[in-house]
Amino acid sequence: MLFNKLTAFVTVLAASVATTVTAAPSKRALAQVVTSCSVPGTVALTFDDGPYYYIYDISKALVAANATGTFFFNGNNYGCIYDADNVKRVNYVLSKGHQVGSHTWSHKDLATLTWDQIHDEMWRVENALNKISGHYPAFMRPPFGSYNDLVREASAIRGQALALWDFDTEDSLGASVAAQKASIDALIKKHPNSILSLEHETQVTTMTEVLPYFINKLQTAGYKLVSLSECSGLPAYQSVAAPQVRDDTWHC
Repeated sequence: MLFNKLTAFVTVLAASVATTVTAAPSKRALAQVVTSCSVPGTVALTFDDGPYYYIYDISKALVAANATGTFFFNGNNYGCIYDADNVKRVNYVLSKGHQVGSHTWSHKDLATLTWDQIHDEMWRVENALNKISGHYPAFMRPPFGSYNDLVREASAIRGQALALWDFDTEDSLGASVAAQKASIDALIKKHPNSILSLEHETQVTTMTEVLPYFINKLQTAGYKLVSLSECSGLPAYQSVAAPQVRDDTWHC
């Protein structure tokens, strides 16, 4: 009898181990990747790498055209987001009705990072935006447009969609003003259903020459210039609350 009980126990244990080994690990949900606008006739002009001092001129050009922009901010790339001037810039664009989102803390290639490093890059800038403005972003733009499933899993856990683009002026790659205008002309000639463009807040040509040209061409072609949230039909923020009071945690 003892032998029979022992045999039965071994059989059950073996079956349990086999089930544990062969069972597929549970897969985390993947964040949505937004590569284009879903609302016909809309254009989302988006600007990376701020907050930077050209932001005022970019905003003024947009507001003058009754247009809304979307700004993806870093925490510590072209300066610390907690610096007084950058805090002012963040709140300025929000006061003008523009959308803000995460571009991660230090602009690292997320696809090269570990799970914990990815979360750190995301959380630190989200925390900063929440402290500075009370806005907790629902969009994250991965630096260089680089991501993998680990990044999408982390973004999903954090309640964010990934924001990419379907048109790049290539201002950050050194494209001349003439080359940027030519690519804009070619785009307008194709007249796509909608446009999600990428530009960079840190590029002087974006602010001084290309952006006014782009806005004029888009509006002449009949497009409505809106935020990424408006053009995608997705929320801009997970939550909006009162800004926090500056304390000794506001540093890079």
